Amino acid sequence: MLPTLLRMARQKTYAEAISLLNTCQSNAATIEAIRKSGGRLNDFAIPEMHDYLRRIGYVPDDLDKLNVVHVTGTKGKGSTSAFTERILRAHLPGQIGLYTSPHLCAVRERIRINGEPLSEELFARYFFEVWERLEADQKTLTPHTPVFPIYFRLLTLLAFHTFLSLGVTATVLEVGIGGTYDSTNIVPKPITTGITSLGLDHQAVLGNTIEEIARNKAGIYKPGVPALSVVQENGGGDILERTAKEVGAPFEFVPMIPETPLGLHGTHQRINASLAVALSKSFLSTRGQPFTETLPESFIQPLAKTKWPGRCQKVEQSPTTWLLDGAHTIESLRSCGEWAWTEAKPDVLIFNCSGGRAGESLLGSLLDAGAKTSGGTREELGAGFDTVIFCTNVTYVDGNFKGDLTSKAIDPNDLSQLLTQTALRDAWLKLNTSFPPDRVHAVPSIEHAVNIVRSLGTKQVLVAGSLHLVGGVMEVAGLQAALSMD
Repeated sequence: MLPTLLRMARQKTYAEAISLLNTCQSNAATIEAIRKSGGRLNDFAIPEMHDYLRRIGYVPDDLDKLNVVHVTGTKGKGSTSAFTERILRAHLPGQIGLYTSPHLCAVRERIRINGEPLSEELFARYFFEVWERLEADQKTLTPHTPVFPIYFRLLTLLAFHTFLSLGVTATVLEVGIGGTYDSTNIVPKPITTGITSLGLDHQAVLGNTIEEIARNKAGIYKPGVPALSVVQENGGGDILERTAKEVGAPFEFVPMIPETPLGLHGTHQRINASLAVALSKSFLSTRGQPFTETLPESFIQPLAKTKWPGRCQKVEQSPTTWLLDGAHTIESLRSCGEWAWTEAKPDVLIFNCSGGRAGESLLGSLLDAGAKTSGGTREELGAGFDTVIFCTNVTYVDGNFKGDLTSKAIDPNDLSQLLTQTALRDAWLKLNTSFPPDRVHAVPSIEHAVNIVRSLGTKQVLVAGSLHLVGGVMEVAGLQAALSMD
């Protein structure tokens, strides 16, 4: 009787939904183990997702009604998904669903309809429908399977339920981690699938070879479903092609599209746009809209209008110019440096990353790319900064997170002692030996960092190293209007 009364008393608000969702977060040690395994830690991952799907009232074949474009890769899969969604939206009637991760300011950004985040009202409605179905049927697949799935799995179930409830025309579905064992990989027959660039930066993080990474990503390929990939300059392409053949999926390396204006900045975006064009052509050909050109005329405007918040994004907020890019690998930080010093001359840096020991190579890549773009040296570029701030991803000065930005994935010992931030500060001073140490700050929250920026007057602030950091800065600095994809 008591659980029933508790359910009746529960407030079915967005805030309450986020509070319950956060109980499903894994701690720092679990996240690290999953990350190092490439998402393969749990051999029961896919069977468990099938069982969770059953418990909320669906079978896998129901997911084919979503008309899925499934996208994975090491880098660029979010941008590719954004380009693809925008093209499909311009060519199809009805509503286009988009599921991506992570979010910047609000969890509901992960589930979008026609480019807009799900409203708080709809998020709460569909969340509690999923939650209460799981609550009502607590028979799990194994004794070790939790009654409520971990954070990303629950959001994936919520996305499926939302899109099915709304009857979307098409769904662009971005993989979370890896491919084979990812919770999104339970759609029996997507319309088409695509793999973005496989980067070597993640090879070291995951402890795998590029061949193993490619094999994992190719796990999204399905029999009879087009299997597309960009040309893999760092290797792995042969593995993708071979795996597609083994699966029985028609394989293609997509051609590079001609130069055309893109709504997303950075030279690498042409690669992502090329895959998006090929995915869209593949999808639309099944809907009676065949295209033979490498870049159809009707795709040009959607590509130019595509937005992807927090990635190479310039936001003016007098007296501050914010340059926001969640780049967090060596290669993406090179692209960030090229973009940032093309757009402006940053004189404040706010930075964070998941491991301070990699700080010297990450910061060095950013500075070297900026120096090459601006025609100077790394030392000259570093000296051009007025202030450098390394902060945690904690949102507020009081040590609390905004509900949507709560993270249990931060090691509490690291956090309390600012170990990562201190290591980054040391790396900066090692790279820039003449830089005044009193202008390099290691602070415990994003609000601390934004307060420092506010005290400096007119500045051009580059925020990089972590999408979670970028989202926190957008929240604290009041830049939420920049989250729209329209």
